[in-house]
Amino acid sequence: MLVLLAGIFVVHIATVIMLFVSTIANVWVVSNHGATSVGLWKNCSYNSCNETLSYAGEDALKTVQAFMILSIIFSVIALLVFVFQLFTMEKGNRFFLSGATTLVCWLCILVGVSIYTDRYAKCSENFQGSECHHGYSYILAWICFCFSFIIGVLYLVLRKK
Repeated sequence: MLVLLAGIFVVHIATVIMLFVSTIANVWVVSNHGATSVGLWKNCSYNSCNETLSYAGEDALKTVQAFMILSIIFSVIALLVFVFQLFTMEKGNRFFLSGATTLVCWLCILVGVSIYTDRYAKCSENFQGSECHHGYSYILAWICFCFSFIIGVLYLVLRKK
């Protein structure tokens, strides 16, 4: 049981770190030439980044930014709640509060990345018809989506023994 708790804790910490990296890094869509990338906060090309995004001013981007920040906040809160419940909860109880908070984090990631996929993951709009692919930030966000769901369900099922 201790190994399972430690494993869940490590995966949860990894998820929080990946969420930070995914949200902060500006590599959501990358041109195939590797010289230009577009993120949530900046456009980067040839090792210099500027504040003006190719899709700046749209409310959908601000929504994606907000949901990704909310997902980080809920993931950190869920981790703290898990540690608090681990030391204060009686035997036989379930980790409902940490599981519910993690599933709210999962929902925030789902909404944020889905809006980004629908609105901004098209190469023709971001790079004027050039070839492109998804960057590591975008892929990390989807990996965090999967990990958050798995951790949330495990917290709901897990009992303290």
